Amino acid sequence: FLTTICLEVGGAELLFDGVKEHQVTLPGQSDPWDMKQLLVWIQRNLLKERPELFVQGESVRPGILVLINDADWELMGELDYQLQDQDCIVFISTLHGG
Repeated sequence: FLTTICLEVGGAELLFDGVKEHQVTLPGQSDPWDMKQLLVWIQRNLLKERPELFVQGESVRPGILVLINDADWELMGELDYQLQDQDCIVFISTLHGG
């Protein structure tokens, strides 16, 4: 499965070299990609610094909202959601430093 998705990062651009929007073609694999695999891929390929501010364990940190095609990922199965070609994944950080 070859999957092309858009990724948007709001409020955490500094962790991604200041880039807010990414068009990503994920490497082909025999099974569909899921969100758990996507987070690992993001950590290895897109996160430029301080990954602990974005991921915690196998998921995103508390305080980061995740939308899949404008729907809360909690409604979509969170880490188990299987990505579809042309999905748009948005990560919005609600954490602000003082």
